Amino acid sequence: MTGTEPAQHIDTTRPHPARVYDWFLGGKDNYPVDERLGRQIAAVDGGGAPRAARANRAFMQRATRALAEDGIRQFLDIGTGIPTEPNLHQIAQSVAPDARVVYVDNDPIVLAHAGALLRGTPEGVTEYVQADARDPHAILEQAAGVLDFGRPVALSLIALLHFVADEDGAHEVVSTLVDALAPGSLLVLSAMTADFEPENVQKGIAAYAAGGVTLVARSRDEVAAFFEGLDLLEPGVVPVDAWRGEQAADGTGPVSLYGAVGRKPRTPRTP
Repeated sequence: MTGTEPAQHIDTTRPHPARVYDWFLGGKDNYPVDERLGRQIAAVDGGGAPRAARANRAFMQRATRALAEDGIRQFLDIGTGIPTEPNLHQIAQSVAPDARVVYVDNDPIVLAHAGALLRGTPEGVTEYVQADARDPHAILEQAAGVLDFGRPVALSLIALLHFVADEDGAHEVVSTLVDALAPGSLLVLSAMTADFEPENVQKGIAAYAAGGVTLVARSRDEVAAFFEGLDLLEPGVVPVDAWRGEQAADGTGPVSLYGAVGRKPRTPRTP
């Protein structure tokens, strides 16, 4: 771990998105306040949030594996959340044992678990940086101690940007990070949408808001805007379960998260 900050207080009186997400995935690193909100959201949105959480994890795993198999050896995962196996470094290093992975989060409960759970292969490197996603310059400065930004990096922003509104700098965060990456680098992104189940998603947003958490749902075009200047890999911006996967055909319902992967061009585009 690279952070040397003193341990922060974990507030167990208010729900936290990472812990609610952990509950959706069946994890144990959450508190009664998180479980209560998780159950409330699952009840009002028809089970869409737990379904989306599971599909989102599977998308991360498929995308990471695809990029590692394509030769990417450096990964920067921002907003990693509470470690859940298999995590990104386990997927990447199962393909390429020498892969270098930097996780970034600012949640004290993630910090508490990072040292024990984010252990990689002897050939590779797995590090954790304590930083806020809204401070991309600090993230880049710390990650540069592990990653070579002169070589391609896979930047993962998985289920992160729906916690950052446009007016709070969501696009500036992404552009700052992508601008710092070498040609051939990739952006892996998933974000919540209300395109498929607008009523249920709005109920979920309201439940989060009542718990003190702000969420932003974006349309397909709004998610695609984060990839401006990048070359989208097939199949483009699609529901996360459709990104090189098979959408559920068992009637469980749609997944209200878009996902996509875009590559930074290796040569400048002509105007």
